[in-house]
Amino acid sequence: MSYSMDALSECILFNNLTKEEISRLMEGVNYSIKCYNDKDIVAIEGEPCDSLSIILSGDIEIHKPFSSGKVVTISHFTAGNVFAESLVFSDMKTYPATVVSSSDSCVMNIPRVELVQLLSRNSKVLENFAGVLSRRIHMLNDRITSLSLDSTRKKIVNILLLEYGRQKSQYLLLPYSRKKMAELLNIPRPSLSRELIRMKEDGLIDFYKNRIKILDLKSLEGELK
Repeated sequence: MSYSMDALSECILFNNLTKEEISRLMEGVNYSIKCYNDKDIVAIEGEPCDSLSIILSGDIEIHKPFSSGKVVTISHFTAGNVFAESLVFSDMKTYPATVVSSSDSCVMNIPRVELVQLLSRNSKVLENFAGVLSRRIHMLNDRITSLSLDSTRKKIVNILLLEYGRQKSQYLLLPYSRKKMAELLNIPRPSLSRELIRMKEDGLIDFYKNRIKILDLKSLEGELK
């Protein structure tokens, strides 16, 4: 199966490269593309991993199932993103969590040997790959911080301030549903909805579906002190 150059050009691995440059770089690269339906399993925890995966279309989630039956959503990735970027160069080449397609999606897999050659061909791609690894570390730190907070409100405030920092606006468009937000924060969805309503009543925010307006940034920041 061939790939769409438009889709590949949106990949963070190829930032600041033209479609012509990407096309030349991909010449001779052995890759595979798999497409999935909504809720299909992409990889199960413990399965071998020897490839970098690029999301060409759709959405991918990383789930951590527990023996109790509870499943925690660790990460949510959209088209243009990558996953398994650290595993492919790790001594532990197995998925530490389950990868699920949360919509119809297509994923390009580039084996480790091919990835090494690709990175060596272009310094921009190598720099972009290093940037991906750096952002993942920050993402993990943000996730640990969120899970360590001792109240539902603090967890919500933390994720809203992180999005405010990324979007540089008090008008936030959250890249996930209310259900996914609750899973990311590891809190029940009803608890999330109740606390959002309380925060609205307190004059901190206003919201409609996955759109949130920060009304009082100073007071919102004060919630974490």
